[in-house]
Amino acid sequence: MKAYMTNGTLHFLIKLVEKHTNIHFLFMNNPTSTLAYYEGEEKSVFAAGREYHVVIKSGKMIEGGYVAMNNIPVTTEGAPILEHQFQKRRTAIEAMPGFRAFRLLRPKKGHTYIALTQWSSELYIENWMDSEEFSEVHRGQGIKQPAYFPERPFLTRYRVLEADELPN
Repeated sequence: MKAYMTNGTLHFLIKLVEKHTNIHFLFMNNPTSTLAYYEGEEKSVFAAGREYHVVIKSGKMIEGGYVAMNNIPVTTEGAPILEHQFQKRRTAIEAMPGFRAFRLLRPKKGHTYIALTQWSSELYIENWMDSEEFSEVHRGQGIKQPAYFPERPFLTRYRVLEADELPN
């Protein structure tokens, strides 16, 4: 399966729904950006977007809630190591209250993976990040950046819009 995303204004992105009625788009926003996201096997409908292979899929992405995307730049040699690490530790997050979905996305172009989690609300991502489970999963990562990270990972957060919040 593939995942596709692109940024733009909500009014521009919402026009995609009228053109592509067979695709279930999720629209996400934060104070600086709006993002359209969908999953499927077909060719991307975005003129300028990003395409990913879904390496790990857990749960169902739905309208509403909150998404955190950990953007992880990885060297070519480090990609299999990163994927293996996520395979080993995925059950810890799935058991957390408020968890909805997880995706590990491998970029078709470039070298930045995305570890995407969806939660019922922002409170649940904070609870996850403050939990002992989170500390255990990330033990030792704050001390020294792995050699297969050419740049420092960064986090982006979005609120997933519900259908009644979308313009007509």
